[in-house]
Amino acid sequence: MLEAYVKKILQARVYEAASETPLSAAPMLSKRFNNQIWIKREDLQPVFSFKVRGAYNKMASLTPEQKAAGVIAASAGNHAQGLALSAKKMGVKATIVMPCITPDIKVQAVRALGAEVVLSGDAFNEALDHARTLIAQHGYTYIPPYDDPDVIAGQGTVGMEILRQHPDPIEAIFVPVGGGGLAAGIAAYVKYLRPDIKVIGVEPADAACLKAALDAGERVVLPQVGIFAEGVAVSQIGETPFSILKDHIDGVITVSADEMCAAVKDIFEDTRAVAETSGAVALAGLKKYVQETGVTDRTLVCINSGANTNFDRLQHIAERTELGEQREAILAVTIPERPGSFKQFCTVIGERMVTEFNYRYAKGDKAHIFVGVRVQPGGEDRAALIQQLESADYPVEDLTDNELAKLHIRHLGGGRALHSFEEEAYRFEFPERPGALMRFLSYLPEGWNISMFHYRNHGAAYGRVFVGLQLPREDLSQLEEHLDSIGYRYWKETDNPAYRLFTA
Repeated sequence: MLEAYVKKILQARVYEAASETPLSAAPMLSKRFNNQIWIKREDLQPVFSFKVRGAYNKMASLTPEQKAAGVIAASAGNHAQGLALSAKKMGVKATIVMPCITPDIKVQAVRALGAEVVLSGDAFNEALDHARTLIAQHGYTYIPPYDDPDVIAGQGTVGMEILRQHPDPIEAIFVPVGGGGLAAGIAAYVKYLRPDIKVIGVEPADAACLKAALDAGERVVLPQVGIFAEGVAVSQIGETPFSILKDHIDGVITVSADEMCAAVKDIFEDTRAVAETSGAVALAGLKKYVQETGVTDRTLVCINSGANTNFDRLQHIAERTELGEQREAILAVTIPERPGSFKQFCTVIGERMVTEFNYRYAKGDKAHIFVGVRVQPGGEDRAALIQQLESADYPVEDLTDNELAKLHIRHLGGGRALHSFEEEAYRFEFPERPGALMRFLSYLPEGWNISMFHYRNHGAAYGRVFVGLQLPREDLSQLEEHLDSIGYRYWKETDNPAYRLFTA
């Protein structure tokens, strides 16, 4: 199998549309992690993503009749732009079906390349269903984003370039995994020619479809997929990529949203490139590999797979970077409600830098404060800080890894309610489109009251919403049945300590 893919990769027609991108040294990262770290710069492609390689190679394999019919794809971003550019180069009509929630910057980028954009549905699967309808109606030729041998061969040219650009020993190549086309292409080429080099896939922890498939021994469908790194937010690994990866990938590393944000910053500091979160996934995995294995003086390569990010999303990424680098601890600390207690608390903290301090008087003789403190990376310093506070008789709840605390509580004002009442708390992901809130409200039965609501734009296709609901006790058993019918992802947060301490 690998020999056949190597031949296809060597014959791939990608350079009529794509560029051979540089393998850039990362001196600051290399010094920090005591290894020679290199970044493959796919962000420098004409459409700022590697996707143009596979799209063009697939189109180059089409018959004249297939081209004359026009091509179509369903995509929310990088594949759409890669196909649009490829079609423009070949003079072929292209139609791209995109979810209605796709940020306007990506829609306009595809239109600027001459493709027709059709907006349909709130999610990729809905857009794909509409694309299939258009294929049935008009006979368009479908260009898949990853599950196709020609697409895989096009993406595999990334691996071919890496081996040519760095013929010396390489410990491992870290590859972002969504549907698996890029990872499969690189693994096929590298494992055939240089089996000593590890090929390691990296996935978001909440979209780890390859890891799930490897664990199960077969392809599985994830019940939910996180969309923070939308470029790799895929619920099931591709069938053709998995046929390669199940035997030729050396492992999969999963990373958090905070770790991806920290990697965005790392790439910027060494290359001045602003990667999208999915573009920084591979570096986040590389860093984790070094921390877990302790390797030194090795050559490690990661792929910056793309730079198609919204500018207004950078604020959110910057906020999460310190947490991703484990340089900030987020704590809930209980202090006495009396004059001078804050000063006494700061005395215990000592010379440490306080990055955030939120407090509003509630009632009683105890106060709960939400505090951010600068700590050293690695976790040991955070543990020492917590022990230091507890030794001074301050009860502490560590919220550093609490998503509700990071997304909502730290930005909420107003404090706790004056009088206690029954309330259920839920966190939602709403599609960023007109009418999303009204859709939510219209599904709530009469007699249910919204007692708290917090929303903050993160520059992504989905907004994060925190809601408090009051409802009759007899309706509690039907609550989640109603929420399921809305179709938005949600998490119950009623028992979350961040909610209990600061808003309940």
